[in-house]
Amino acid sequence: MITCFIRYEIDPFKKDAFATYARNWGQAIPRCGADLIGYFGPHEGSVTTAYGVYNIENLAAYEAYRARLAADPLGRENYDFSRSERFILKEDRIFLKNVSLPHAPKVTP
Repeated sequence: MITCFIRYEIDPFKKDAFATYARNWGQAIPRCGADLIGYFGPHEGSVTTAYGVYNIENLAAYEAYRARLAADPLGRENYDFSRSERFILKEDRIFLKNVSLPHAPKVTP
């Protein structure tokens, strides 16, 4: 399993547009085969940094997922929405592997 972290630089005056974009991915990404952890928008601190995070089996599965996402009606609509509204100024994507597993069990007080 790998985790895709997407770091966005967004227009601080278009945070609502990014939130709409994120909610749309909340529907399309799981339907197209990735395990969406979530999209995270500015709250405190930077008003221009946001993240999208999801898990996928491997890079081959990622390529198939991206093809399904591009063919998905909501996926296409969301890509078009981001291009027309121009609220994403920069997007960086990195794939990481969880190397801290297994975690210790939670201790309850």
